[in-house]
Amino acid sequence: MHGAARSPDGPDWVDVTDAALPVAEAGAWAVLPECGAVVSFCGTVRDHAAGRSGVERLEYECYEEHATRRMREVAGDARARWPSLGRIVLLHRVGSLGLGEASVVVVVSAPHREEAFAAARHCIDTLKETVPIWKRETWSGGRDWAIGAHEITEVSDVAP
Repeated sequence: MHGAARSPDGPDWVDVTDAALPVAEAGAWAVLPECGAVVSFCGTVRDHAAGRSGVERLEYECYEEHATRRMREVAGDARARWPSLGRIVLLHRVGSLGLGEASVVVVVSAPHREEAFAAARHCIDTLKETVPIWKRETWSGGRDWAIGAHEITEVSDVAP
């Protein structure tokens, strides 16, 4: 893994990093003169999970090359569904994260709020369903992989 999130390449900023996610920078980068809407989602580490209270840490792992390829597919799929999108940010953190730290950031800009909201929701939902990133939880009673793991699906198989 590398440090800080790499600079954007074209209209999509897609990366996996072991450094703190640049949440404010991602939101500012997505602003374009032709886009009147910027919608962002920031997932943070919380103190509980399904069937587990007292969660203290999360640890994320992935095969970076495969994960970023899938994240680019997610961005491409969103662009195919909403052709007017301006910029898309999909950033995911790996490594050990404490409570309140950002684990994933999705930002979408578009000319209007309807497509920005729809595309941002589609991006986070599709990322979670299709990108091979694994989560291990540490809680007051132990440490194990997150409950609710599922098969990784293809981006093209995700319903709108």
